[in-house]
Amino acid sequence: MWDTLWIDGRIATLDPGIDAAYGMIALGAVAAEAGKISWVGAMSDLPAAPQTLARDVLSLNGALVTPGLIDCHTHLIYAGDRAAEFEARLNGKSYEEIAAAGGGILSTVKATRAAKQSELVQIALARLDALIAEGVTTVEIKSGYGLDLETELKMLRAARALGQARRITVKTTFLAAHAVAPEHAGRSDEYIDHVCDDILPAAHKEGLVDAVDGFCEGVGFSPAQIERVFKAAAALGLPVKLHAEQLSDLGGARLAAQYGALSADHLEHLNNADVRALAKAGTVAVMLPGAFYYLRETKLPPVDALRAANVAMAVATDSNPGTSPMTSLLLAMNMACTLFRLTPEEALAGVTRHGAAALGLAGETGAITIGKSADLAIWRLSEPSALAYHIGYNPLKTRIFAGETQ
Repeated sequence: MWDTLWIDGRIATLDPGIDAAYGMIALGAVAAEAGKISWVGAMSDLPAAPQTLARDVLSLNGALVTPGLIDCHTHLIYAGDRAAEFEARLNGKSYEEIAAAGGGILSTVKATRAAKQSELVQIALARLDALIAEGVTTVEIKSGYGLDLETELKMLRAARALGQARRITVKTTFLAAHAVAPEHAGRSDEYIDHVCDDILPAAHKEGLVDAVDGFCEGVGFSPAQIERVFKAAAALGLPVKLHAEQLSDLGGARLAAQYGALSADHLEHLNNADVRALAKAGTVAVMLPGAFYYLRETKLPPVDALRAANVAMAVATDSNPGTSPMTSLLLAMNMACTLFRLTPEEALAGVTRHGAAALGLAGETGAITIGKSADLAIWRLSEPSALAYHIGYNPLKTRIFAGETQ
């Protein structure tokens, strides 16, 4: 017998093999066994009476079921906040003035370096719990506010600890190539040497790294410097991803595609040739509308070109203290639709099936199909489009992680 059978639901499977919007089964059932999906289909196709098939049979009473949501790009672990900088910018201060006064990313680095690992875990749990409350079952967490060996390891250990503290899948991303460490100011090449030769190998040896990221931008690192990080990752057998083309077109996405990156993220300044490079590489384009909104950007990512090239588009919060202090993936879905003109179906695929692909988890989660983890979200809704429609309303009824109600 199956462990659990949920019946009489509207099942948005997000399975592209089902010829219906959202992979919808209008009156369906889902079964779980040992934490995996063991059956999904129409009620009329159940092989026997429901009560004879599972130890627990639960009626959904027409509720909407989707895969558990996936936030594939976050910076959840950090200390302090930058609310004062937000106010200062609104009062006319420039980024340069704020940075000169000790603000900007280095203020977060200072606070994060000073915090104990246990403090970072407790601070981040509040942010993580906000995501969990909206049906998130998988989250990616980056380092990058340490910029030294001790703190980068501390951040990654804290991320692993979050995955133990809550019933959620946590994927860690090494992002020491986020900014130049203050002690290496003016010597960015020297800092990249330190990242590649010292910090990354130590983090990998401890089993703390699932993927490697970098910030390829004029205020970050050049493509040549990022390529050194990618080569170091490849030597350790680690997949890569990249913050690319957020503020300018430096060819970061093209570099990511050349290295078979899991994802290229932001992409507001992506050109058409590099859209084709992403398509050829199978690299996921991650849309981050929270940062676009928060920074009041005007250059839209080339969604039409990405769509035409069949590039998978994920959606994420980019939760971070400086440019997207957001812990609502549902709001990110709405923003992706209103600001970037994704359809509600694209937005939901972006936080399920394509979010999984952006983390290298396409075979494990992100759709309601047999063999994948029984990570589900049950909503007080009948139509999946409503998930991107509401603002400030959380319609989650029940969250299922690995077949267990949370």
